[in-house]
Amino acid sequence: MGLDLQNLKHVAIIMDGNGRWAGLRSHSRVWGHIRGSDIVSSIVEEADEFGLKALTLYAFSTENWSRPLTEVKVLFKLLKKFLNRERERILKNKIKFKVIGDVSELPLKTKQLIKDLERDTRNMEGLELTFCFGYGARKEIIDGVNQFIKQNPGKEITENDLNDHLYIPKMRDVDLLIRTGGDQRISNFLLWQAAYAELYFTPTKWPEFTRLEFREILEDFGNRERRFGQVRASQSLMESIEQAQKNKSQLRN
Repeated sequence: MGLDLQNLKHVAIIMDGNGRWAGLRSHSRVWGHIRGSDIVSSIVEEADEFGLKALTLYAFSTENWSRPLTEVKVLFKLLKKFLNRERERILKNKIKFKVIGDVSELPLKTKQLIKDLERDTRNMEGLELTFCFGYGARKEIIDGVNQFIKQNPGKEITENDLNDHLYIPKMRDVDLLIRTGGDQRISNFLLWQAAYAELYFTPTKWPEFTRLEFREILEDFGNRERRFGQVRASQSLMESIEQAQKNKSQLRN
């Protein structure tokens, strides 16, 4: 089967394995995060050059708050460093930048950097780059449902309603979810958006993840047949949903 990459638009990555990579080299976990932060820029650049519409990176989960304070502080500093270092490149390449999750505990200067970059790129039409920081998918869904209930007391919620109340309303569905580091789970990451995502688990730890491996994984996606529960491969998830609704309507008639 030939490569079919026209439907690969949104890739999400769980960047895992920093601490274990450092431990294998008799270094602290912090050293692994520092090394791993350098990989982010190259993967963003590769995604942009490949022509992806969206790239979402799991940088810090709600569960990560239980890690040692020194490690958490380093992750905060690395986010600030990335924002300062990559701001001009993001603007130059017309990348639309967004952070979702709970950033309330971040230093004020870092929160301002996020706010400024989100403002300055909100109308950009290039790669949609999203960092999930202080993020948990269950919390996102609960927050969305509660927000809808407050605004629409007594009304039943629909899929479209929930899509409208997530952290990024109507975020593009994830086509491919990659996890580095060897673990084979999605760890409370984009549970709603990744409902029909293809999954790819690589043993490569994030500090060793390369542009070449990333490209090979993207090309592997092109060899997969996505049916969304149908007999034939579908052009898109929306086509699948529309056909299901049409079938139900015909059965009722």
